[in-house]
Amino acid sequence: MPEQANTPQRHSIVVNLLFNIIIPTLILTKLSGDAYLGPRYSIVIALAFPLGFGLYDFVKTRRANAFAILGFISVLLTGGISLLELDAEYIAIKEASIPAIIGIATLVSLYTPYPLIKTFLFNDEVIYTDKINHALDQQGNTTLFDAALRNATYLVAFSFFLSATLNYALAKILLTSPPGTPEYSAELGKMTGLSFPVIALPCTIVMLGALFYLVKQIEKLTALNFEDIFRVR
Repeated sequence: MPEQANTPQRHSIVVNLLFNIIIPTLILTKLSGDAYLGPRYSIVIALAFPLGFGLYDFVKTRRANAFAILGFISVLLTGGISLLELDAEYIAIKEASIPAIIGIATLVSLYTPYPLIKTFLFNDEVIYTDKINHALDQQGNTTLFDAALRNATYLVAFSFFLSATLNYALAKILLTSPPGTPEYSAELGKMTGLSFPVIALPCTIVMLGALFYLVKQIEKLTALNFEDIFRVR
């Protein structure tokens, strides 16, 4: 318990997505017109969110925030592509590349001391990880649980690859106007608005499926019930 209290907690996935992806994207798509911030100032302000959040998180935890790095790169690419008025194909590639990179990183992290599955699903913010690990040791099922974590990782990675595919398809379908035009900015905004029902919803369902699978495996391998697994209070 003392060790856990001295370990700085990472921010939740929702907070990471909000500061590193959602707010910067809304600034670029909704406030980049000449009547508001303009294209250059909107990029600077949008970049400030993932950059500032990443620096704050690093000072707090002394570890680099992968979401902040990806968010900064994503905003920089979107803003640069828009300013240079490049073909919409580049936006489609960029939209697909970010979740694809996260999916690849999720798989690669299995071979590191910090598997991302513990950030996405098996973390102390929602699950009593110490209690579960102790029960696994008592039952002698740690190896079986490691295999279950690996399977859940594959499901999480699949959700990001699905997101990459849907991102690319949505951008190709919606971005039809010449870059730099008001119509193009409107299409970017529409793409952002449709990203939840078209992309986030099915990917969230897959992620919840991975969580459901992991919980069932925990119950099976530890003999713990729901209240013993989740921080419900």
